[in-house]
Amino acid sequence: MRVLTGLCAAAVLAAGVVVPAAATAAPARTATKPQYDYAGAIRETVWVDLGRDGDGDGVPDRVAADIVRPKEPAEAGKKIPVIMDASPYYSSVGRGNETQFKTYDAQGRPVSFPLFYDNYFVPRGYAVVLVDLAGTNRSTGCVDVGGNSDVQSAKKVVDWLNGRATGYTAKTGGTKMSAGWSDGGVGMIGKSYDGTIANGVASTGVEGLKTIVPISAISSWYDYYRSDGASFGFNPDGLAQTVERRNGGQDCSAQNRKLADGATANGDYGPLWAERDYVANAKNVRASVFISHGVNDLNVMPINYGQWWDALATKGVQRKIWLAQTGHVDPFDYRRTEWVDTLHRWFDHYLMGIDNGIEKEPMATVERQPDQWVNEATYPAPGTKATVLRPQPGRTPGVGTLGTAGGRGSASFTDNPKAGENEWAANPSATSPNRVLYSTGALTSPVQVSGTSSITVTATPSTSTARLSAMLVDYGPAKIRNFSGPGEGIVTGTERTCWGSSIDGDSACYKVTSADTTNVDYTIISRGWADLANYQSLSREARLTPGKAYTMTFRLASTDHIVPAGHRLALVIGGTDANFITGPANPPKLTIDLAKTSAQVPLVGTVPARPWTEAAPAGPLAHVPAAARFDLR
Repeated sequence: MRVLTGLCAAAVLAAGVVVPAAATAAPARTATKPQYDYAGAIRETVWVDLGRDGDGDGVPDRVAADIVRPKEPAEAGKKIPVIMDASPYYSSVGRGNETQFKTYDAQGRPVSFPLFYDNYFVPRGYAVVLVDLAGTNRSTGCVDVGGNSDVQSAKKVVDWLNGRATGYTAKTGGTKMSAGWSDGGVGMIGKSYDGTIANGVASTGVEGLKTIVPISAISSWYDYYRSDGASFGFNPDGLAQTVERRNGGQDCSAQNRKLADGATANGDYGPLWAERDYVANAKNVRASVFISHGVNDLNVMPINYGQWWDALATKGVQRKIWLAQTGHVDPFDYRRTEWVDTLHRWFDHYLMGIDNGIEKEPMATVERQPDQWVNEATYPAPGTKATVLRPQPGRTPGVGTLGTAGGRGSASFTDNPKAGENEWAANPSATSPNRVLYSTGALTSPVQVSGTSSITVTATPSTSTARLSAMLVDYGPAKIRNFSGPGEGIVTGTERTCWGSSIDGDSACYKVTSADTTNVDYTIISRGWADLANYQSLSREARLTPGKAYTMTFRLASTDHIVPAGHRLALVIGGTDANFITGPANPPKLTIDLAKTSAQVPLVGTVPARPWTEAAPAGPLAHVPAAARFDLR
């Protein structure tokens, strides 16, 4: 294995160049550049008082924040901004594609800071602060999986950096410690749980948080564990136990029982989920937001970025988005050079105040095919219109056409909790006992699905319990990232590139990755699930009366996908999707009223009112199996 040191990537060197202005004008800073000694940087830890006792030991909790910052600005009396990653994973499951952990020297001073942020940004005049959420690593207290304790763990550090909270030199006792070196400006970043905490802190409106960069992040924890009344089959107390295993030994069993009791198995939206719903508090966000998400992320479902984005848009928040074909992957591992450059310019603008124009660039960057990217002026794409698509019966039972004209008649299937999306998508021109399928004809021009879709289904169950699943499918050959493979769309090599300065124990060099691709004959572009018993309210399910029709609207995942000319766009409706949700107590036969069933899809382009042909193409189809749900890394 070849390990490189220093700034070995040409793009990284270029990103640090200062372009001179005209001779008659004052020099303009277009980017921060490496100018400070990383090896001599100050490395220290502060324990910030949270003002609460989450582990019930009679002592207020303190959250540990490990800091690395250049010494030269402080010596010159210059204050600097902070890049912060607050995480529960620094001693449990690790961070990044190479599973990095924090390390400390014999005196307990931090040595290894996972990821490249410290190596790259500290020499450029930033401090990097990595926060252990309460109940993890060297922090006291307990994790509450996105709740008040988690969010306050990071918010209180922002407060400390702004002189509004008390920090100490030790976990217990110690002397007070100030952040006189900080200018108060903070940018939070992180993937998955870490980015989720960034969303949560931003939703408090805390002063000093200038920007956040949530990567594959949750915006409402309900939508990580549940979907419109349906359960994904796992609960937050399990995640809490995972991240608390290497804490300081505090007993968090009482807090974990609260998580278990609050996450009711019936899928209802209750007080536990309301506390962890950042979308509801998007009105408080002051920070700019730069989102990155995989449209094929089957861990943190894409509905999380879509609903957050839409709520921020209503508030007028400055924002930017990258959408990849990957699953749950950091952009550092699928588009490294461009990501580092963009992130550098983003932080320079919002934390250093450099007028580099990034806020005027196209709002969205989308991966159309593996490693092929396009910019869009807005997201959803310009010209997007909410289009109502309706199923229309054909000559084959359970198979028909999809268009803008009204439907009629009915179709039935029997819920089989052992079947799922790939069984439903196969053989699209044939009757299936477990789903119904409606497809446009071969499109004469491409259509773009851009944004968040929804479906309204009127269904009559034969029993008192029922699940519904729906998906939009692009039928046609394509080469896509293998998002359900072991790397969720990437392959990790052995060579390394370096992104900043290295020291013994903290390398700036990371293994190169490349796209893992596969050829398919159809692509599932959006999915959604629901419990029909929640047709009236997500907060309270109702007992269904067999033989009675119920109408329910539920969401499909956010996406940005072009269905090419010659392909077909299909709507598939089933019962329990075995790949994702738990089944009902008594699986029913479901009869769908086609006249009262429709999908609202954000489209650029048009779909014919009544397609000429009634079904999707027959023939063998390759498919990508559904990815398993992993821990929230």
